[in-house]
Amino acid sequence: MNRVAFDATLHCLTGCAIGEVGGMVLATAFGFENGPSIGVATVLAFVFGYAFTFVPLTRSGMPFASAARIAIGGDTVSITVMEIVDNAVVLVVPGALDAGLGDGIFWASLVGGLVLAFVAAYPVNVWLVTSGRRGHGAHGHH
Repeated sequence: MNRVAFDATLHCLTGCAIGEVGGMVLATAFGFENGPSIGVATVLAFVFGYAFTFVPLTRSGMPFASAARIAIGGDTVSITVMEIVDNAVVLVVPGALDAGLGDGIFWASLVGGLVLAFVAAYPVNVWLVTSGRRGHGAHGHH
């Protein structure tokens, strides 16, 4: 197992999960339709995913532009893969998007989607790390 890729995938998953779950909870609480619900959750997943790399880098003294380049360059592919898989799961599970916050199917589809998103993104991160394309020198700054 490639430990750097595993850590990078887990790192991205944490940010994505916070954004995805927060977005779906907000969208459900406000009664958004399915499209806007997925949109809000996806935008927040990217925001939190990038923030989990960007904020520690800037706190360590790295200039804003350098930190932004590392966060965007290092996390975009991983977050994109995770979001595609996670949203696909929520879309294919019958009733998941129409479920309320108190429904088990709502939470089961979110958790299941995030687990599958990790499984899908890990080999992508292995390739990115081993080919030198993943800007995860960022992990040394956390």
